[in-house]
Amino acid sequence: MKRFFVFLAVSFAAWIVTDACTSAIVSGSLTKSGRPIVWKNRDTGVEDNFIAQDQEPGCYKFVGLYNAGDSLLRDAWAGFNEAGLVIMNTASYNLAPDTASFVDQEGFVMRRALSTCRNLAEFEHLLDTIAKPAGIQANFGVMDASGNGAYYEADDYKYKKYPLAEESGGYIVRTNYSYSGVPDAGYGYIREQNAFHLLAPYVSKKTVTPEVFTDGLSRSFFHSLFGRDMSVTDDTWIVDQDFIPRYTSTASVAIELPGKDEPAGAMVMWVSLGYPPCSYVKAVTIDNIPEELQPDSTTWHSKFCDEVVARKHEVFQIHRGSGSHYIHVPTLNKYNSDMREKSTKCYSQYELIHEMLLKRIK
Repeated sequence: MKRFFVFLAVSFAAWIVTDACTSAIVSGSLTKSGRPIVWKNRDTGVEDNFIAQDQEPGCYKFVGLYNAGDSLLRDAWAGFNEAGLVIMNTASYNLAPDTASFVDQEGFVMRRALSTCRNLAEFEHLLDTIAKPAGIQANFGVMDASGNGAYYEADDYKYKKYPLAEESGGYIVRTNYSYSGVPDAGYGYIREQNAFHLLAPYVSKKTVTPEVFTDGLSRSFFHSLFGRDMSVTDDTWIVDQDFIPRYTSTASVAIELPGKDEPAGAMVMWVSLGYPPCSYVKAVTIDNIPEELQPDSTTWHSKFCDEVVARKHEVFQIHRGSGSHYIHVPTLNKYNSDMREKSTKCYSQYELIHEMLLKRIK
């Protein structure tokens, strides 16, 4: 109980960052399948998301993650295209200050990248030539069909590239600060350590899978400062602070790129829409998006995501005052367990379908 009250005090002292995503890019050398993986646990103030396909004349067909209500499909917050490019981002809070009159253009930039870019070089050209100030403060995680990957820590006028090939460990994690930014500023230092700790056993054995992310990291309440899983407790309530899944988490997306000698069309995006501990994965390909993940033509909400959000509100069941800071542990653990079981079945069932897809494409 003493440790809980210390945790409580720290939590109330912290400023709440809404856009607090946790992300990673992983080389195929570390994965069980040999396929690279791009992952994003998305945090935002918009509770609902949907998945949609789009294509502009003369451009690449792509699939993106969008905020509910974005009927124009203007801002993609993660996605992949038919050429094999994958992109996502995390907001950064220690780069140059936002331009006051022009901000929050990250989703628009990623949509342009999905529509027009085939590889990292073309994405870099986009960053070089986009009108300045660009209205961005972000860490963009990008990979292409060749397996090349990098993070781009980008602000209104410039960017610094961190190539995956130069990382001795074979993977990179980013939260809400940039390595090239102001030291010790920004957010996500504890979440970053959470991710390193949870990934370590899979990295060492080279057995990383999309499931490790969607149903491991995005469901975990391990807290690196305390060195334990805070959901394993006799307490009825815990405080929602510095876990990878947060009250503001709205999706976990793990995109599996093609392996060696596999076509770009074999890419799979594993999606848990809504608050990840109350959700389960569904497989998305460039030409196949489960209907329940797509937006309703009237509300522009995903039916599946709405159901997940309703479960989330049972986990955060105090709806007055600062109630959204408190997790009801018995409800959390029940949904986390039930939804993980559904995800496991989905992953297992899709393996055969994926092999059939590869044969058809080849």
